[in-house]
Amino acid sequence: MDTLLYILSGAGVGFAVGLTGIGGGSLMTPLLLLFGFPAYVAIGTDLMYAALTKISGVVIHHQQKSVDWPLVRLLCIGSIPATVVTIFLLKYLFTESDHYSPILTSCLGFMLTLTALVLLFSNKLKSLHKPKVRTKESSVHLRVFTIAMGAILGVLVTLSSVGAGALGTAVLLLIYPALSSVKIVGTEIAHAVPLTMVAGIGHIWLGNVDFSLLGSLMIGSLPAIYFGTKVGKHLPENIMRMVLAGILFTLGVRYLI
Repeated sequence: MDTLLYILSGAGVGFAVGLTGIGGGSLMTPLLLLFGFPAYVAIGTDLMYAALTKISGVVIHHQQKSVDWPLVRLLCIGSIPATVVTIFLLKYLFTESDHYSPILTSCLGFMLTLTALVLLFSNKLKSLHKPKVRTKESSVHLRVFTIAMGAILGVLVTLSSVGAGALGTAVLLLIYPALSSVKIVGTEIAHAVPLTMVAGIGHIWLGNVDFSLLGSLMIGSLPAIYFGTKVGKHLPENIMRMVLAGILFTLGVRYLI
């Protein structure tokens, strides 16, 4: 019965992802916590779930030439080392996973709240998305800033499994206003896969991934994402985002408190 419940949960989250385009981490980790899984298992398992479910999206965007690979490289230069360092700190600063579980829960609450705010003000962010002329000097500063933002994302995503999607998109919208919307989405997904994969492998090393649970979630989610995408084309995007933002904000405040 538990396996069936997890398959249905994967289907529900997958359908919501296809419907709204929002990353599954924002929904899956809180759901696993409600099922009674420890924070470290929920986050570790969800990171692997996120990496595996996003791979097909990268392939599609690459075929459509909607990935800015040099930008992905800059983000990874910051995020991957930051992820590895975070995993090592969790491993060697704490003797048991339970000891750093409160840190993960607080980071999850912070990231859920931040993701909700990004969704609420997404239209405002898009209105700022206008081409700007940059000098050579400003381009150097921009590359350094991109690497730094990648590092911040690496730490936060590793500790919460949330943020590689909505927050990553918001960062790209703000610092690369000349980039087209489709390239922002493609680039964000292309960066999210190695980030969540490395973080997920790190959590495997920490013993935080439940492979049986992961398999059940994947079985339910993969077909559901496809159907959610089809249905989402016929529903008002703004209303769905507002409802989802309200849910995430409520969950975020709960885990922060």
